[in-house]
Amino acid sequence: MKKTTGPKYPVQPPRRAGGTKLIAAWLKDTDIGQEHSQEVAAKPTGHRWWQVMCLSGLDYFSTLGYQPAIAALAAGALAPLATLMLVAVTLGAALPVYRRVANESPHGQGSISMLERLLPHWKGKLFVLVLLGFAATDFMITITLSSADASAHIIENPYTPDWFNGQQIIITLVLILLLGALFLRGFHEVIWLAVGLVATYLLLNVVVIAVAVASLVSDPAPVDHWWLNLTATHSNPWMMIAISLIVFPKLALGLSGFETGVAVMPQIRPTPGDTEANPRGRIAGARKLLLTAALTMSVFLVFSSVVTTLLIPAPEFQPGGAANGRALSFLAHSMLGDGFGSIYDLSTILILWFAGASALAGMLNLIPRYLPRFGMAPEWARAIRPLVLVLIGIAVVITIAFEASVDAQGAAYATGVLVLMASAAVAVTISAKRQGQRWRAIGFGTVSVIFVYTTAANVVERPDGIRIAAFFIAGIIAVSLISRFRRSTELRATSVTLDSAALEIVKTSTEDSMVRIIAHEPVRLSAARYRHKLAHAKMASHLPEDARVLFIEIKVSDFSDFAQDIKVCGVTRHGYKILQAEAPSIPTAIAAICLEIRDVTGVMPHIYFRWTEGNPVRNLLRFLFLGQGEIAPLTREVLREAEPSIARRPWVHVG
Repeated sequence: MKKTTGPKYPVQPPRRAGGTKLIAAWLKDTDIGQEHSQEVAAKPTGHRWWQVMCLSGLDYFSTLGYQPAIAALAAGALAPLATLMLVAVTLGAALPVYRRVANESPHGQGSISMLERLLPHWKGKLFVLVLLGFAATDFMITITLSSADASAHIIENPYTPDWFNGQQIIITLVLILLLGALFLRGFHEVIWLAVGLVATYLLLNVVVIAVAVASLVSDPAPVDHWWLNLTATHSNPWMMIAISLIVFPKLALGLSGFETGVAVMPQIRPTPGDTEANPRGRIAGARKLLLTAALTMSVFLVFSSVVTTLLIPAPEFQPGGAANGRALSFLAHSMLGDGFGSIYDLSTILILWFAGASALAGMLNLIPRYLPRFGMAPEWARAIRPLVLVLIGIAVVITIAFEASVDAQGAAYATGVLVLMASAAVAVTISAKRQGQRWRAIGFGTVSVIFVYTTAANVVERPDGIRIAAFFIAGIIAVSLISRFRRSTELRATSVTLDSAALEIVKTSTEDSMVRIIAHEPVRLSAARYRHKLAHAKMASHLPEDARVLFIEIKVSDFSDFAQDIKVCGVTRHGYKILQAEAPSIPTAIAAICLEIRDVTGVMPHIYFRWTEGNPVRNLLRFLFLGQGEIAPLTREVLREAEPSIARRPWVHVG
């Protein structure tokens, strides 16, 4: 069997100046941030799991900047108990779900790819686009909200000059542009910067929490005051649990980071023996990443909630209060002085700003794996740098539209996070059920109910989130369908494989430096049908009576796919030589095979069609969505775009 790479999506580059060519080459470079020495090239690509954990943990750990204040504002004296429930859901629900997602989707597509396999054809594609809309909501709002929160911390610091007041939009835009500049340079620098920021931020939090705990040990009066307040307000333990469950959706932002954790899996260095189909070492690294991040965050959440609830007066958590959205920062200033507090603020500002890095990394992994493969994005979307520029541009628009307001974007952020987590829980439930794992299916089903309830409660309470997500979903679907329409006549074959029988048929059918091919729909396969088809071609196209001809039959596979490898088999039926193949689209497959025959044999193919009956508009829609339709003119159009030289273009005859 001979496999040759078919013509890729051909682009005719316009004439450009030298500087423009350099810029274009720089944008298309896929090895950004990589060193090219022989020593480095010999090393495994990727990073250690704990380094990648810091990248995904930027989003996760940065929630310490505002999560304790959210818990105190939502639950009051019950904040520690509500936080314990959040930790229970983290370790008992979210962690098992995403460890299984990492195992079944090791290339970073996450639960989206698991659910894609459940629905065939266009249903699956549209479902994926909707989930990508929620993923875009989650990741893009992470970029803009975190940068906006970082700019708020800059403005609120006591040492910040007064002229910074009122400049939150400008400061946020600067932070977003700096983030994009880092990614344009490369992942190598982003990873190591993430490691430094996370290590510093967690260390400073250890200092603040340790000093606060020591204060409570030396003077337990705040503990006694909190307990009296708690029992006076909530005397029934069951009522405490019920209220904690009611406010749980408001604390759900403390779960953000799991989807990012699996999205950045491709950055984990594979181990010897890993294969594309079974990257066991990468999966093991991702499971360590998720477990370590969840345990670390759980410890910090519990202790931070306890010390902030006990040591900060309740009015300070209210909007406009000194601890609103920055409870640990409040303790750092009040207990360790403005000098240490400013250092803590700087670390918080940096990690909040850089939390967008993990979200941007997730988008850069998801988009090239889905949209170009669906034909729903330009081919340049596979390259990192152009995609970074597009995503940063969107982030700029979002920031201006929401005036860099953290509160205005919070609902959309929570909605995106919770929908993705609910979809992941449903995906692993279905997976366990299909694999006959009854008890695991029951357990994951229970988790699904928890996340679906949390998502629904969040949407009911904060409907703005679903409205904002709807804009992302509508935008992705609209742009995707427009792109699919514009790219419909591209040569959609990633490769063409001719088996030995197909090559033999082509060579024996060569006559007068040409090979004559008759297109035949593989529906009626009787000898009489082939005789009729051949007779019509001879009559309509004036073929010689003794002409050597062969038939080509394309069976439509998944018509919602955009491109795939085409495998051509040669068969003999009723004495007629036939080339058979499967492809998403008949015209593009015929064009790709004709070009491959030309390149392999050096003989020019001539392809013969009959006109397709029916309304031309309806036939066009059948081509766009079902891969069929008006075959002859569309095959000719695909060939015209793929081969600009008329002398080298296979001939299309229609009778």
